[in-house]
Amino acid sequence: MAVRTPDFTLEVEGITGVCPAGEKWAEDKIANKRIPVISCEGPCVRGDIARLAANLVSTEAPFARACYAEAALVPHSTFARWVREADQVVVIDGCFLKCLGRVFSNLVDEERMTHIDILPLYNRYTDLFHMDEVPEAERRETARQVADQLLPRLRETVASRSAAAPMAGGSTDCAGDPA
Repeated sequence: MAVRTPDFTLEVEGITGVCPAGEKWAEDKIANKRIPVISCEGPCVRGDIARLAANLVSTEAPFARACYAEAALVPHSTFARWVREADQVVVIDGCFLKCLGRVFSNLVDEERMTHIDILPLYNRYTDLFHMDEVPEAERRETARQVADQLLPRLRETVASRSAAAPMAGGSTDCAGDPA
């Protein structure tokens, strides 16, 4: 299907308050200069694999898991500040729609964002939608394989950006090519 939508905006109702646990988490990650990892999530098998892979990547230094919803939808939160101000941000999308990358390209300077569509890293389940159509153990194994491919590439990207900071150009994929 080759339908292309025009650019659009959403109006989001404001909120009072923040998540106390999220505030503590983000404050710690800022203090420890961790790189936020944001991922696609949802009932889609590809989104679930992205979520699981992001969870695995974020257990390794210098990465840490960030809540995409709070970062995007609670702009006065410490989570949002962490993602907006981090030297680098990793966005892991589950498919070619690149939903989170499209959102976060408006919230994070592109030169600080590494945006990855992980589907080419395993290229399965393209004819399925719901995550329960693939056994949990198989989803977890696929996510592990994806994370094992991502980690060396992400570390290389982090090192090259740190050495060249500030780096000119746009967002990069996990191989360092323009996204």
